[in-house]
Formats: sequence, C-alpha cells, structure tokens
Amino acid sequence: MAKLKRRLTMLVVIAAATPAVLGGCTTERKPGTRPAEGAEGWAPPELIITPADRASDVPITAEVGAAVKNGMVTAVRITDDKGVEVKAEPREDGSAWVPISPLQPQRTYSAEVTATGAKGKTVVRNTTFTTMPKSTKPAITSTLYFAGNRTYGTAMPVTVAFDPPIPKQARAHVQRRLFVKTNPPQPGTWSWVSDGSQVYYRAPDFWRPGTTISVRAALEGLPIGKDHVGDADRKATSTIGRQVSLEVDNATKQMSVFRDGRLVRKIPVSLGKPSTPTSSGKMVIMEKHQYTTFDTRGEPNGGYVVDVEDAQRLTWGGEFIHSAPWSVGDQGKTNVSHGCTNVSPAAADWLMNITQVGDLVSFKGTEVQLTEGNGWTAWNVSWAEFVKGSALPVPAGLRPAPTRVPHSGAVAGGSPTPTPTPSVAGG
Repeated sequence: MAKLKRRLTMLVVIAAATPAVLGGCTTERKPGTRPAEGAEGWAPPELIITPADRASDVPITAEVGAAVKNGMVTAVRITDDKGVEVKAEPREDGSAWVPISPLQPQRTYSAEVTATGAKGKTVVRNTTFTTMPKSTKPAITSTLYFAGNRTYGTAMPVTVAFDPPIPKQARAHVQRRLFVKTNPPQPGTWSWVSDGSQVYYRAPDFWRPGTTISVRAALEGLPIGKDHVGDADRKATSTIGRQVSLEVDNATKQMSVFRDGRLVRKIPVSLGKPSTPTSSGKMVIMEKHQYTTFDTRGEPNGGYVVDVEDAQRLTWGGEFIHSAPWSVGDQGKTNVSHGCTNVSPAAADWLMNITQVGDLVSFKGTEVQLTEGNGWTAWNVSWAEFVKGSALPVPAGLRPAPTRVPHSGAVAGGSPTPTPTPSVAGG
C-alpha cells in the first residue's frame, strides 16, 4: 500500500483547579485564653517553593511548585526580568503553577508565592531562577490529532503521536505536560501505545454530545531523556457533536448505522477478500475525503492506482470506507476489496453527510484483528486495560473499570513505525 503523506497539525489547553483548603482543628478552651503559638490550629503555614532560589539552567517548561503545610496557596505572581507578569494556571492538585506559554531561554524569572493558614496567618516566599540557553539537542516531533474549532464524534480520542517514540522511562515526564479540560466535566486518563509512538486520552465512556474539550500539549523545550527535547507547545478547543456510530458484520455483509442510539439505516458492504482482509475491532474515523487517490504501487497485494470518492480513513495501514461503484453487485454478498469497506456511491455520499471525524466504527467476523496503534485504537480495549497504559497513577475515581467497553450505539451521559505514516489501500 502506498504512503499518503498527511499529517494534521493540531494544537492543545490546561486543566485548572483550585486547591482544597486544609482546615485546622480546634480544642475547647476557657474564655479569654489563647493557645500558645504553634499549637494545633494556630501554627503558621510552612511553604517550600521550586525552582530553588538562584537556580540556573532551568528548562523553559519550568513550573512554580508549592508544597504547603498548615495552609493553602492564596496567591502566585510570576514576572520576567523586565517586570512583565507571566500568566499561569494551577495544576488540578494545586502542586504547581504552570505558565500558559513556554518561558524564554536565557531569561531570569521571579516568583512570589503566598500561603495562608486556617487562622489567617500568611507567609510569603520568593525565588528567582534563570532558564537554560536554547537547546541544541534534537527535538522529538509531536503531532496532536485534535484541531481547534471543530466538531468531533463522541468516540474521538485526543491523540498525540511522537517521532521517534517516547522511551518508557520518559513517558511519565511527558504525560505530566499533557493537559485536557472538559466542560461539562468528564474525567479521563492518558494511555500509551506499547511502543511509545502514540498516547491517547479518553474517558471511561463516550464523550457526551455538546461537551467542549480543551487540550494543551506543553512540550516545547521539555527535556526528554538524555538526548532529546520536546518540539512545540500546542493548544486547541473543540466540541463534541451528535452521537453516530457504525457497526459492520462480516457474516451478513451489512453496516448498521446508529444515530443517538437509534438504528437509522442498514447498508450492504463488500469487505476485504481473504488475501487482503479487513480488520476486526473498534476503529475511529480519522479523516474524510471527498476525492482522493489510492496508489498501491510497490505495496504487497497492490500495484494499482485508482481515484475514489467519499473516502473515510479508519487505519494508518490504509483501510477506508469509500464509494465503490465497481463492486455494487458484490456488496451484501461477497468480499472483493483490498481491505477497505466498499459501499455504493449513494450510500457513501449519505455517510459523508452524517458522520464526523471521531465516530466509532466496529467490525466483527473478519479473518484478522486490528493491531494496536494502527489508527486511533483507544476503544479497542476495555477500560481496565486502557488505564494500565497510563505512565502516571490514575485518579481513584477512574480506577473502577466498567465490565465492558460501551456499546457503540449507546449515548454516553503499535504501529512499528515511530509516527503513524498514512498509507492508502484500494478497494
């Protein structure tokens, strides 16, 4: 199958939350008496901040960390060496404040952090640090498959791909710089493809229609292992649209189309013949093309060039749903394609008008199973398996696993190459 050189450049926003107040306990005392300074409930806050004062060669991905005892952080102010304020947002756990844009190399920054105790006592700590020169190490290319101002399907995973892949020992460090915020809140987690070439973010269930998702991949200048740095800082915000899903059964050669959980149409299909079978598994629509060309010269079982209409990509390996007027007589009866899902021109046109990038497409009963990382395979495993792929601890509320992956019609309320390289199959 030939390679279709296509990559979406996408941007990515941080989740902000307010740290919880640590309340102090009080003991009964006689009127007019006052506990000694330092007694429980009267102890002043203890505050340690990072980077350490006068630190140098600090990465431009530096965050202002704050460890507090007997209180909470109530103010953070970060300024550069010209006195300009650097805007920052807190991590969900309140452990650090993350600048909303990368810091600049070889600049000096100051941070003033105020903590307030349960009885109103405050403590202020300051630090000044200098960032490192612009790195000369090669950058790991990251691609965020989540664009801004789009409408996506309810199965859309936030996907970041890496070239070269991220080594296992560096994945937690990278994952800490990937942020997702949903409105209304629908918490999820990241999960890595085993070879480190992709990482997916999703919730236990499909996104609720109307959800706004904001993403940030804050990787520019991030040290990754000993030999690489991150390449860019990307942000994007988009919305989840109506719920649409497709189910294809090889036994019947029929595609069932669901909208908002209701079956709206059945479409005859012709799948991959035994020598070039279609994969069974849960896929996600990745791209939609009104017109494209399948060029399979030099690929196994290929050697042809054909123009097709109304094509929707499902895998990096070249499996598409597309219009196939040449196989209408076989659709619903016999598999004759090179791995694609053939439908009639009228059905392909209708599908293009109802589907969205991010819709789930499930196949069953074919000769081979979908390979991890061949497309956006975040839904091809159970939630219990998905969370095992996180390089960081999964929040307690997300650990209980559903007994099964949600039915594709329900409304929700490793590729061996470093970065998936699209190739085009014919069919």
